[in-house]
Amino acid sequence: MKKLAILGSGFGSNFEAIARYLKDVEIICISDKPDAYILKRAEYLNIPALVLTLDEMEKYFSENKFDLVALAGFMRIIPENILSKMGRCINLHPSILPAFKGKDAIKQAYLYGVKVTGITIHEVTPELDSGRIIAQYPVIINDSMHYDELEETIHRVEHIIYPQVIEKLLNGE
Repeated sequence: MKKLAILGSGFGSNFEAIARYLKDVEIICISDKPDAYILKRAEYLNIPALVLTLDEMEKYFSENKFDLVALAGFMRIIPENILSKMGRCINLHPSILPAFKGKDAIKQAYLYGVKVTGITIHEVTPELDSGRIIAQYPVIINDSMHYDELEETIHRVEHIIYPQVIEKLLNGE
């Protein structure tokens, strides 16, 4: 059975979408924040969960191997010493990289007035949102679209595309 670690710091909607989509995959949820809602989602879905600091993650990933590590709203830059222990690690970013890196990418794109934004799934490196791009999916912004509608659309796309890409990666595609 394939092993997947999902790291998140917040609400966990992408974590839940991934967990519900994947079958016959051993999943563990890891958060750096003890009050993150992602931990409640893991409990509800009967998925093991851990709260680890970055320092604790280095030891944990030295002792536990995964076929893939996926970030889902994990809001920290992971240093090279930890990344090197994780194996293959990917991230979901809510823009078409390299545009709008970092925090609040959806708002950045909306305020800039772009007509196309979307999502990017990329390999994680110590440099923010700069790893090799694995997949991208566009979202068109029409002239009447409000920010909340754009944000909702981006999240719907994330919940569909990210689990599919993770499944393909776990299957060696």
